[in-house]
Amino acid sequence: MLKEAKEVCPTSTQDLIRDGALLVDVREPSEVEAVAFDVPNIVNIPKSQLEQRWSELPRDGQLVMVCQTGERSLKATYFLQFHAYENVAKMSNGLGKWARRGFPIKGKPAAIVTTGNTPLSCCGS
Repeated sequence: MLKEAKEVCPTSTQDLIRDGALLVDVREPSEVEAVAFDVPNIVNIPKSQLEQRWSELPRDGQLVMVCQTGERSLKATYFLQFHAYENVAKMSNGLGKWARRGFPIKGKPAAIVTTGNTPLSCCGS
């Protein structure tokens, strides 16, 4: 039985990145080309390819699954948990909240599509 997916906010994700976590962007290549996370330790494995490529991801470090709004990253997190990945979390509210927090991105911010009105604050701040 799968446990509930661990969720981290963009601020906590920044800390995890500094500690060596790998961001796994599960958006499609065209989305990444338009606007992307600007971090040193990131890989793009689209959700549509995850079933074929999941074994490319390391098991010995922290993985943070990211996408546009948080929906695909949640599914990807559960998929990896099903395959016995233990150090995996999803970033809440995706690239939209990341960008609104002023964290680094590359590309055209106007290409970010969000759903709903997620608050600017995260991690209890």
